[in-house]
Amino acid sequence: MSERERSSRQPVEEQPVGVDELLARVRLDLDRLTPEEAYGTAESGGLLVDIRYAALRERDGLIPGALVVERNELEWRLDPQGSHRAPEATGHDLRVVVVCNEGYASSLAAASLRQLGLRHATDLVGGFQAWRAAGLPVVAAGA
Repeated sequence: MSERERSSRQPVEEQPVGVDELLARVRLDLDRLTPEEAYGTAESGGLLVDIRYAALRERDGLIPGALVVERNELEWRLDPQGSHRAPEATGHDLRVVVVCNEGYASSLAAASLRQLGLRHATDLVGGFQAWRAAGLPVVAAGA
């Protein structure tokens, strides 16, 4: 039996953590970006990925050029090897900046993308709300 088979059959005994602790842990591995840094990343070929749900996009608008992917589809759409990947998911070296509403869910989402091998995945500190407050471009949904 291989090591992988053995490890998949034995339960992992880890102490449960709360979401605040989990968030703190995953952020240790992320080089989180300010709105201005995220804007620069997009300008230099990086991919902004908006994971906010539709009601927030309708209410607050969109970041021009950002790929909109619902959170529950994120891994399938961004996996460069996946059969359901978005055309923008060109490789594991892609610089991805995940954007949620306020910068919490995006950290967990970026960590998940890193587990898929997207080693440059990170998120936007403060999320879309920080982007908008910084006066960066926003367009109305459907525009």
